[in-house]
Amino acid sequence: MKNTFLFLVVLCFSGSLHSHENRPLYVDVTEVAVNEYQVRLKVPPTVAANNQPKLIMPQTCTAVSLLQYRCEQDIADQTISVAFTLYNPSVSTFMRLTRMNGEIYSDLLTAEETTWTVPKAETASGVAKHYTWLGVEHILIGIDHLLFLGCLLFIAKTFRRVVLTVTGFTLAHSLTLVASALEWVSVPVAPVETLIAFSILFLATEIVRNNHNTLTQRFPIMVSSSFGLLHGFGFASVLQEIGLPQTEVITGLLFFNIGVEIGQLMFIFTCFLIVFVLLKPLSQHIKLYEFSRTTAVYGIGILSSYWMFERGASVFSG
Repeated sequence: MKNTFLFLVVLCFSGSLHSHENRPLYVDVTEVAVNEYQVRLKVPPTVAANNQPKLIMPQTCTAVSLLQYRCEQDIADQTISVAFTLYNPSVSTFMRLTRMNGEIYSDLLTAEETTWTVPKAETASGVAKHYTWLGVEHILIGIDHLLFLGCLLFIAKTFRRVVLTVTGFTLAHSLTLVASALEWVSVPVAPVETLIAFSILFLATEIVRNNHNTLTQRFPIMVSSSFGLLHGFGFASVLQEIGLPQTEVITGLLFFNIGVEIGQLMFIFTCFLIVFVLLKPLSQHIKLYEFSRTTAVYGIGILSSYWMFERGASVFSG
């Protein structure tokens, strides 16, 4: 049953591999006066020029100028929708409302969701629930983070080493997530994303080499902790795009991180479930197993190489 973690990762996600470069549609709604809102759309380049999105504000709102609306009442608990000119391009939508008092409400809609209900005033329990879900959702759609975690599981192998390795990764990315989100440390996003791709390629190379005397193989917690610092900056960049709540900053930060950890545990549990239940018959067919494992390793290496060069190009292009 050893050395199956990487293969199961590709099995789980081969149909939907993507990275954080697949940016969503951004919809920013800013309250500029009482019941008056300015809207800004940031459309990802993957959306065709003849299929641009249109924002549909609540029925109580009237357009007074281009992307500016005046409403009869506050839009809390009302819906904002997005409609495309021709067809749904299957992109997620990031919705954000900024109030005059500085409060920020945000949500990440899936490609199938086109309507957002504007939240009511912030409460600690509401922020905790909302940011926990954002954390879970972010880690589960962040295939680069999951591939890195899957490679760590592959190298760690035993239960004890898995616990130590994942703990090191968790503590490290939590540290930089907090430091960056609270603006104690500022790191450019493009180099971080490039190095995250490199971290996956590095582990894939270590797996291919299969040299049990390397530091990575002997002490995987060192690698998980070191690269975990980078991944924490990656998590923080997403959290900065989402925005922390103004009245419950610590609550939002804490529960976003908790959501990330819950998502990680869900992924790890799924990995173990597949290894011990679904992949057991495969281990009886050595040639098929070896072919599948080798294909998975090289597939992840190629994919992470592509991400690294693609993201690295953005570093030098500005």
